[in-house]
Amino acid sequence: MQKKTDQWSSKLGFILSSAGAAIGLGAIWKFPYMTGMNGGGAFFLLFIGFTIIIGLPLLIAEFIIGRGAQKEAVSAYKVLASNNGWSIIGKLGVFGAFILMSFYSVVGGWVLIYSAMSIPGLIITGTADYQGLFTTITGNPGITILGHALFMIINIIVISFGIKNGIEKASKVLMPLLFIFFIILVIRAVTFEGAMEGLEFFLQPDFSKLTGENVLYALGQSFFSLAVGISVMVTYSSYLKKDVSLPMSAGSVSIMNIFVSLLAGLAIFPIVFSFGLEPTEGPGLLFIVLPEAFAQMPLGELFLCLFLLLFLFAVLTSSFSMLEIITSAFTANKQRSRTKVAWIAGFIVFLAGIPAALSSNVLVDVKIFGLTAFDASDFLVSNIILPLGCLLIAIFITFVMDKALVKQEFYYGRNLSPGLFRLWFPIMRWLVPVTIIIVFVSSLGML
Repeated sequence: MQKKTDQWSSKLGFILSSAGAAIGLGAIWKFPYMTGMNGGGAFFLLFIGFTIIIGLPLLIAEFIIGRGAQKEAVSAYKVLASNNGWSIIGKLGVFGAFILMSFYSVVGGWVLIYSAMSIPGLIITGTADYQGLFTTITGNPGITILGHALFMIINIIVISFGIKNGIEKASKVLMPLLFIFFIILVIRAVTFEGAMEGLEFFLQPDFSKLTGENVLYALGQSFFSLAVGISVMVTYSSYLKKDVSLPMSAGSVSIMNIFVSLLAGLAIFPIVFSFGLEPTEGPGLLFIVLPEAFAQMPLGELFLCLFLLLFLFAVLTSSFSMLEIITSAFTANKQRSRTKVAWIAGFIVFLAGIPAALSSNVLVDVKIFGLTAFDASDFLVSNIILPLGCLLIAIFITFVMDKALVKQEFYYGRNLSPGLFRLWFPIMRWLVPVTIIIVFVSSLGML
């Protein structure tokens, strides 16, 4: 198969960039508030279980499909299957990335605004009404649209430079710094008075509170946080050399994702309970809790500024992967300019995200099946498109793709035990699709 000219320069660059694509808002922003709204410790335990048993095998599968085809998401399925109809998986992924990016960029805009405000020290003030600050920012249509627009422009510029010069170089430096700052935040959070109540909420599971809806959300969160189901990782791994072990890389990404999710919970919930906040606050939880924590630290304004800038980077690395899958799908034949496609795609995503940006102000009373435009977009991606995409990928790699090629890609780059493939393949063929179907069907009562 023809080698791609645009490739990752190193295994570390690929792993950190994939981790950046997976972590971002999924682990740092969405995981805490989803955990808070869905029962705490029981949700967290389900999330870990789904990530290891379902998400990790799926991540390996997407890596195999991408590197095996050496093509982006849509073309990969055409190359690996005799029936071009399977390209519907890649097309579903591009559509899912488009919808996901449209509301993801809105949150990215919030992070961008908070980052900009933190530089002159405008967040930590004497009033300490951080909930009111978040409501003021998201309630202003001009500010939310501006943040959304600026966030998209940053994405477009980076994607225009391509893989090695855009995404990889930044990931190698800034991802480790984010881990360090998160650990500092956790150390401070657990020392607050009343922190133990928050730790119990997060780490002590109460399964009596779980419903089919909670289980579906936990499954969706595991897919969302690993970025599986929309073939983002198919596109990323298509740039990967053959000397990299896909199972080991997928394991590294999954462990980092669980670790950051754990850090997010350990940082957020002790502060929530210490300051009498509600864990069910929703999407604004992180933006309310972070200033509360840093305000209690020496040099709090400086640390908040640095943390927000690193958080902004984590958010951007995730959004890069989404715009990358859209851009690469339309530049696969090399007949279109990457820069031109990135600008056009980014502008269309910006337009599509305007309803989500306005759903907390101008369009707050406009509902789609009882949900705002923002929440409806999130639900569509996390709980319908991602599980469906994962189900189709599981069927494709075990029933359609050549098993010899699958096995070959599985073992490239590392002398792994022969039994590992014999364990992974049946999990992908039976356990993954059956689990997705059972969880989805059990949750239909809420739709």
